[in-house]
Amino acid sequence: MNEKAFEGQVALVTGSSKGIGAATAMALAAAGAHVVLTGRNTTALEAVEEQIYKAGGSATIAPVDLVEPDGIARLATAISQRWGKLDILVINAAILPELTSVADIDQNAFNKALTTNVLATQALIANLDPLLRKSDNPRVVGMTSTVAAKPRAYWGAYAATKAAFEVLLDCYAQETANVSKVRVAIVNPGATRTDMRARAYPGEAPESVKPPEVVAERLVALLGEQFSTGHRESVNQAR
Repeated sequence: MNEKAFEGQVALVTGSSKGIGAATAMALAAAGAHVVLTGRNTTALEAVEEQIYKAGGSATIAPVDLVEPDGIARLATAISQRWGKLDILVINAAILPELTSVADIDQNAFNKALTTNVLATQALIANLDPLLRKSDNPRVVGMTSTVAAKPRAYWGAYAATKAAFEVLLDCYAQETANVSKVRVAIVNPGATRTDMRARAYPGEAPESVKPPEVVAERLVALLGEQFSTGHRESVNQAR
């Protein structure tokens, strides 16, 4: 792929202050995209932005809490006013509730996860779809989890949100397939060295799983391919 294959394109990566989101944002910027960095931690977003600039890329930070009712709408307005389009949307931000039996799920924590992982996804699509349709090559990538399709005991709350997340993206892919250029992909990063993974598997040696950069490299490669809408894949260390 051309080193600056995404020159002139605008990419939005949610949850880009750390982990897979940050690695993806930096990889997209290295490939020439102007990346809009979103997340709740302004200081962490600024650190990612600085790394991008030091590497010769360009980015803009847009601190947004996805559970905030008007945050996504304001973000869409800002993108529209500055660039008038959106070429790439990577929906990466997610919350992992406490791992517990279904009977013991904390309702407040579950509601927050549903809001971030599901309701915010619909809000992102609703607000950004008009901007995606103004792109010559609009792509949406949603980051999922193995438990969405293969539920496991004590993962019920998170698995339910990710299953709903996948359904929303699958339906969006079908709805836009014949009436727009929008292409949608769902990617399962697999076991990756992130803070979320560390919380879920506190006894696991971090070096035993792949770093976020491996996932980011594959995402950028995928975004440069002519994949069919509704595409699904998992990222394996062996790539």
